[in-house]
Amino acid sequence: MIKGVIDRFEDDIAVVEVEDGKTLHYPKHLLPSDAEVGDVIKIDGNHFTVDKDETKKRRNEIDGLMNELFED
Repeated sequence: MIKGVIDRFEDDIAVVEVEDGKTLHYPKHLLPSDAEVGDVIKIDGNHFTVDKDETKKRRNEIDGLMNELFED
């Protein structure tokens, strides 16, 4: 099993960033219907699940960095 982050959707393709900045391309219909750009996903063969806890943690970290960057 590997983890990745959904980088973007290109038509019917999901572009997923995995280790070392590599990207993998998967048919969008294989991902959960509620998957969004920025979600952390677990990939096990052709089975994909959104890691909601890891996604939330990652978004909170990004929000914190953005708040630090734009503080007055």
